Amino acid sequence: MDILNINETLATIILAAIIIFAVLIPYYLNKQKNARKISAQIEEAKKTGKSTPFSRHPQFNVNACIGIGICTRVCPEGDVLGLVKGKVAIVKGASCIGIGECARECPVGAISIGMGDISTREDIPQLSENLETNIPGIYIAGELGGISLVKNAIAQGKEAVDAIFTQSQENTHVMIVGSGPAGMSAALRCVEKKISYTIIDQTSAGGTILQYPRKKMTLVQNVELPLYGVLDKGIYSKEELLEIWKKVQKQFSIEVKESLKLQSIEIQENGFISKTIKGEFESTHVILALGRRGTPRKLGVQGEEKSKVSYKLIDASSYQDKNILIVGGGDSAVEAAIGMAHQYGNKVIMSYRKENFFRLKSRNETQIEEMMNKGHVKVHFSSNLMNIEDDSVILKQDQNEIKMDNDYVFIFAGGIPPYALLKDVGIKFGSKVEHKV
Repeated sequence: MDILNINETLATIILAAIIIFAVLIPYYLNKQKNARKISAQIEEAKKTGKSTPFSRHPQFNVNACIGIGICTRVCPEGDVLGLVKGKVAIVKGASCIGIGECARECPVGAISIGMGDISTREDIPQLSENLETNIPGIYIAGELGGISLVKNAIAQGKEAVDAIFTQSQENTHVMIVGSGPAGMSAALRCVEKKISYTIIDQTSAGGTILQYPRKKMTLVQNVELPLYGVLDKGIYSKEELLEIWKKVQKQFSIEVKESLKLQSIEIQENGFISKTIKGEFESTHVILALGRRGTPRKLGVQGEEKSKVSYKLIDASSYQDKNILIVGGGDSAVEAAIGMAHQYGNKVIMSYRKENFFRLKSRNETQIEEMMNKGHVKVHFSSNLMNIEDDSVILKQDQNEIKMDNDYVFIFAGGIPPYALLKDVGIKFGSKVEHKV
């Protein structure tokens, strides 16, 4: 009887062991396979230049990381982070949009969102914790400071005004340059805090939002727009955001002085004089909410002055049965190509001077690859636009010239950021500035 019990016990132990190993071994092998896959993706990203973040990105305390991978699952871009040997690592840093969902969801607080080492970055202005530049009284809010996303711009517009409010006097007057998310937020905060202000824009009210293609969806997340309330839908279309802008302008009497491009800022003893193409404005403080796009960058090719050439796409649906050339390889160019390819009868060609796409958002990368595979978009990598004629264009690729029929050309070669203007004022770039109290 005892022997029978022992045999039954051994059988139970052996069966349990078999079941455990049947579960654990595949789990372990799968984990090893995933680790090798992530490691290979990291190496591939390094080779193609996609591993390096360009703005705000996650920074890790590897000693605190417990490797459960929540951060990899909540990332809206999907491929920024991965687990290697039980620790989180950056896989495709160039895809990071700095939204910070990984940091918020980490249960042990092992992730923070920061800019990293910007001491040698010539495109990131020095800013204190309250967004003030090295010149007391001049603040920068929004993507001009190196931080993207509508949510962050709205938050920084408020923060800049709050910093000014702590030192405001009876004669305080704020010049706000730019009426995009940061500028509009700053203006609303001025109204809320009863601070005198002027807001100008080189185009129209809406700033950078006006540059978005029609019906472009923008990730906003929950953020409070002063006086208006919380934007809590998470994702808004271009049209929805502009409608909100119109509503707050009317409700709170916010007058945006349009078509006024800032040319220079003169530092005075008690403030500043902001000079525009149509006059000058005195203020005690300045908030630069210009954005980084600046003036569209032109290629300088023959025929670029023709009316069929544009530097932004507003409504893709208005182009059908056309031969379209899109120059550029960033998100704006790819989004335009995708939008055009969805319209009836369009033949969409892209010309990009580099060998491949390398800084695209994951969603755009997936969609453009699908479009290319289906033949809806043809991409000429390592090519340059040489000539624009009335009904054709000429590309140069591998020393060969390619002439093709063409109705419209869209150039997305980036913009000329207002860095020269900032440097003329005396604003420094690189490491964070600390003001003496």
